[in-house]
Amino acid sequence: MKRNFVLLVASVLALQVEAADRPNFIFLLSDDQDWTGLSVQMHPDLPGSKSDIYQTPNIEKLASEGMRFSAAYSPASVCSPTRISLQTGMSPAQLHWTKAAPVMTAADKLKLIPPRSRKSIEADETTLGEMLQEAGYATAHYGKWHLGGGGPERHGYDESDGDTGNGDAAPHKGDNPVDIFGMGERAVAFMEKSSKAGKPFYLQMSYHALHYPENANPETVAKYQDLPPGKIHRDVGRAAITEDLDRGVGKLLKEVDALGIADNTYVIYMSDNGGGGGSGPDRRIGGAGRDKERTAKGRSGGRPIQGGKGSVWEGGIRVPLIIRGPEIEADSWCHQRVVGFDLFPTLCALAGVKVPMPEGVEGGNFAHLLTGDDQPVKRAREELVFHFPHYQGDSPHTALLLGDYKLMKFHETEETRLFELTDDIGEGNDLAVKMPEKAAELEKRLDAYLAAVGADLPVANPDHVPGTVYQKKGGGGKKRRKK
Repeated sequence: MKRNFVLLVASVLALQVEAADRPNFIFLLSDDQDWTGLSVQMHPDLPGSKSDIYQTPNIEKLASEGMRFSAAYSPASVCSPTRISLQTGMSPAQLHWTKAAPVMTAADKLKLIPPRSRKSIEADETTLGEMLQEAGYATAHYGKWHLGGGGPERHGYDESDGDTGNGDAAPHKGDNPVDIFGMGERAVAFMEKSSKAGKPFYLQMSYHALHYPENANPETVAKYQDLPPGKIHRDVGRAAITEDLDRGVGKLLKEVDALGIADNTYVIYMSDNGGGGGSGPDRRIGGAGRDKERTAKGRSGGRPIQGGKGSVWEGGIRVPLIIRGPEIEADSWCHQRVVGFDLFPTLCALAGVKVPMPEGVEGGNFAHLLTGDDQPVKRAREELVFHFPHYQGDSPHTALLLGDYKLMKFHETEETRLFELTDDIGEGNDLAVKMPEKAAELEKRLDAYLAAVGADLPVANPDHVPGTVYQKKGGGGKKRRKK
């Protein structure tokens, strides 16, 4: 009996030691924040890869203490498809969840009818929260959930703000714009409780910012009203809410230091999609256009990428990603291409999760990149596909990235565009005519991928009225009928 008791105590102590050795994770997810939307330069050779007006000193400090990823991508160019992808490690195309806002219908008279998107995470979908929870982690999700399904606590999270969406941010103004600081207070309480219990934790802070810029702290707004506008950014409200978010991040990270857990905690900062609005450079639906100011390394004197939310031009899907944590060299860079759904297997690996990944996970473990090993990320498929069969920042279109090349296919016309991103991050030099064999090869791979995952495609609209074209307007767009 005594021997069994001793063995039991030894086993419990071993588990406690193992728990203490396992890292914590804090995932800071901003909303609608452009690759250029911080005062942190996201590419060492592109001064325009940071804002010329927004001030984010706390995130600058985070970057100086960790690793910046110059080629990080959100799974989608809009919010909820990215959020379901982050939770499951699968692409929006495979999940059949490619749109957030309502989609166009036959009644809109456009040439194509986009597919419907589901609006709720399903009970049988395994989330990152569930994987870590089952591995002994305390888990919490605060802020914007936007996935239905009863909220985070039905999908692997011990604590949460419930089944929240964009509107939950609207009432929070004054000293707590869009609940940035309220979320922080709940997060600190969760971290304190988990640390006291000796449990490793996963904390996801899904900030509502940059939504409701009109809710920014009045003092922050006044500051930017007195500053001259930048060439890249000039919106006072977005500047102010960005700095408010930065202050919230800074305050949270100070609490991490105060708890004495910084050395064993990974902090991940990322955006759910690119910045607000934008299509091709000449605003033609499905057209690549030309921009005489664009150089071999992007646009001169301004934002080096084009497009924005609701498009799979680089501006819609390339996002800031910064990671600080154990064994990560301070002020380091990674130029390997990574995508948001890579975080699922990566965090599971870092947490020591022993069970196999759920069926269908498309992400690859990039934990080796954090220690300076520059070997390519291994995924089920070599190519990355970003499928947006909807009207929003452009007409329905899909992109494939492989090696140095990016192919874009526009479904209204079946035409393709081919770009070499290493020297043309601004996507201004269409190579499809010069390199037809490469374009055809990548289009074949794109079509094969969409078929393999059963992706939904837009279909011809029998009620299409010739001359009715889509005109972008904000995040949702509108139809316009030529007279």
